Amino acid sequence: MPRYFIEVSYKGTNYAGFQIQKNANTIQAEIEKALAVKFQQTFHLTGSSRTDTGVHALQNYFHFDTQVPFSEQDFGEAKFIYSLNSILPNDIVIKKIFQVEENVHCRFDAVSREYKYFIYAKKNPFYKDTAYFYPYPIDFEKLQQAALIILNTKDFTSFSKRNTQVKNFICSVYKSEWIQEKDFLIYHIIANRFLRGMVKGLMGTMLKAGTGKISLDEFASIVKNKNSRNADFSVPSRGLFLVEVNYSS
Repeated sequence: MPRYFIEVSYKGTNYAGFQIQKNANTIQAEIEKALAVKFQQTFHLTGSSRTDTGVHALQNYFHFDTQVPFSEQDFGEAKFIYSLNSILPNDIVIKKIFQVEENVHCRFDAVSREYKYFIYAKKNPFYKDTAYFYPYPIDFEKLQQAALIILNTKDFTSFSKRNTQVKNFICSVYKSEWIQEKDFLIYHIIANRFLRGMVKGLMGTMLKAGTGKISLDEFASIVKNKNSRNADFSVPSRGLFLVEVNYSS
């Protein structure tokens, strides 16, 4: 059966995450609903990267299988995508739909994922839904040193929330750095995979090092001890963006 990818972007503020859930609205539920309205049949989507409640995405993917007679011309026509987006809420957008080989999987064939977390120190009403207001003195160099420790880490047990069903906690991190950009401090991380709560755990714990609540040696010990009770997952979801899902090596 033909398989198609959907590239989507969304503001996650009003949703209980990416993947469909019982008794909660999600990005997947809204897109499945829009497809059903347009084509008068049920679609079952598979997601590439789960994002939690309130997390945003500049790029994420679903795939689906269908016998609906799509054509490449349909996907290239602005009115085709426009009609789907007109059904969706204003905080979700379909960017494109394209056919792939039938064995290509949007989750398992992704080779890396990229996240950014935004914080700002001066109150600004236009940032409140998409960044974390953190008006405290921060030692930028300590943040960078903590990010370097992460870059040289393989086992991320300390930064995985409990009750996860993964078989191991090994991740390959390709980039871990802090950036100063206009009003923001941004944590930028790229890895082959991410564990449940991992970026928020890294963020919260690094901020403790950057504000002197813990030393860099203590931060390194938290990483090595493989105990998530010692990490800080308390930063809000609103500052976190899934930036890119990459399928090319």
